[in-house]
Amino acid sequence: MRVSRLLSILLLLQSRGRMTARQLADELEVGARTIYRDVEPLHAAGISLYGDAGHHGGYRLLDGFSARESASGS
Repeated sequence: MRVSRLLSILLLLQSRGRMTARQLADELEVGARTIYRDVEPLHAAGISLYGDAGHHGGYRLLDGFSARESASGS
């Protein structure tokens, strides 16, 4: 389910920090293209998710981001 996967992406990034699309895809048993597509609605929802290109790149949440605070509207 897509909603479950979006939440899983947030929780993985919150607990592990920076992760590449490939790492997220492997963890969630989907393709990297699926992760790229899933990032768009997270951005649209106002989630502070950043993607860095390059050898040490990957996705990460803004420092101090909390899924709990986002859910409560704080």
